[in-house]
Amino acid sequence: MRLKIAILAGDGIGPEVTNEAVNILKAVAEFGGHDFTFVPLLVGGVAIDATGSPLPTATLDACLESDAVLMGAVGDNKFNALPPDKRPEAGLLQIRQALGGFANLRPSIAYPALSANSPLRPEVTEGADILFVRELLGGLYFGSPRWWNKETGESINTMRYTKSEVARVARVAFELAAKRKKKVTSVDKANVLEVSQLWRATVTEVAKDYPGVTLEHQLVDSMAMHLMNIPRNFDVVLTENLFGDILSDEAAVITGSLGMLPSATIGGQVNLYEPVHGSAPDIAGTGKANPLGAILTAAMVLRHSASLEQDAAAIESAVSKVLAAGARTADIARGSVPQNAPAQYLVSTQEMGKLVHQALAESIDRRQSMHAV
Repeated sequence: MRLKIAILAGDGIGPEVTNEAVNILKAVAEFGGHDFTFVPLLVGGVAIDATGSPLPTATLDACLESDAVLMGAVGDNKFNALPPDKRPEAGLLQIRQALGGFANLRPSIAYPALSANSPLRPEVTEGADILFVRELLGGLYFGSPRWWNKETGESINTMRYTKSEVARVARVAFELAAKRKKKVTSVDKANVLEVSQLWRATVTEVAKDYPGVTLEHQLVDSMAMHLMNIPRNFDVVLTENLFGDILSDEAAVITGSLGMLPSATIGGQVNLYEPVHGSAPDIAGTGKANPLGAILTAAMVLRHSASLEQDAAAIESAVSKVLAAGARTADIARGSVPQNAPAQYLVSTQEMGKLVHQALAESIDRRQSMHAV
């Protein structure tokens, strides 16, 4: 398998966690005899410092010539005085739009080893495995008109969707649900917003093509509550851009930390992969960052851009094994340890990456040995 991956490490802790993800991908390539090429590129604050643009033309051109794009995170407080379209975060929105991916996949899994890390009771989170499918190119983030008149004290953003935009992301959700627990929960605010009424009507129409998948509708405010008290009731959660952003971040409570959440953006010319967390400039360079979200994002690269399902599952299994053994970065070292759990020990970003690498190597060795018998 040949795969050309553009690496946009970004700002803050982005380079640290991305490096660990790349090391895992290199290990998969070595163990599996794959030919993975990594192309380092600039985006965000580091790109502004170097070129004056949060998304240089050279970066975008190289991304469009790649098979996948793996990002770290963007953002730095020193750029806060710049207009919104000049800040590092603008580079992220621009590359999402340019690559054309409209479906953002965000898994949220309750790892048994991290049950003490969640403020929710273990009996509430146990077995929760949710896949958010967030529409990524419409809604308030991209709708027009949008403006801020500082003189009059007025501003406006526009939530706008077309039927075709809703239908295409709904089909992604139903296709994925058909391979999982065969249930889609569509989230909207149809009791108030006309755009949500269009959303609900369109999703209901698409559902007719998937008779084997159950569809339910939830209002976003009730969904926010149900995520915290009955997360096991959900499988694939389909929603628009803003609601999906907020709800998938809320679901970090189930997993135990934003640092555990990966994501993939599919459906465009080139798939874009990035952990959900931000750049966290306050801990950059301290070794406290959790690389597991980035490493799990690397697994999604293999699953969705290379069809290497076994290798993707091996990475995810390695992460679970390391967590079960008690290794913790600072963000997941909170809470009391259940009586039957192994003792926690605090590790750095790099140490966590090495532990996953070791667990992955052992897993692949066992798999290869079984095939050789």
